[in-house]
Amino acid sequence: MQDANSVRLVSALVSDLRRTAGYIVADRNGRLVGKVECPMYGTAPDVPDALSVRSGLFSRRRRLVPADTIEQIDGASGVIGLRVDRESIRSFL
Repeated sequence: MQDANSVRLVSALVSDLRRTAGYIVADRNGRLVGKVECPMYGTAPDVPDALSVRSGLFSRRRRLVPADTIEQIDGASGVIGLRVDRESIRSFL
């Protein structure tokens, strides 16, 4: 069962995902994953479930970073820290 605090943390994270375009994403070891291109919506049209992250300036390959893998979002520095390794994040075109 979830308490009220965990629900508030999830909803705060979701609202932060809408404003993360351009943020830098790093895995749990501090290695660069890429830059956020845009939030991605799946289960609900107004709640982002994941982020599309491009690994390089001219790269066509993107990574799908699920919201539940995000450990923290630092709005001051524009960095998103993940709780997983870079290799565990799925790639897509």
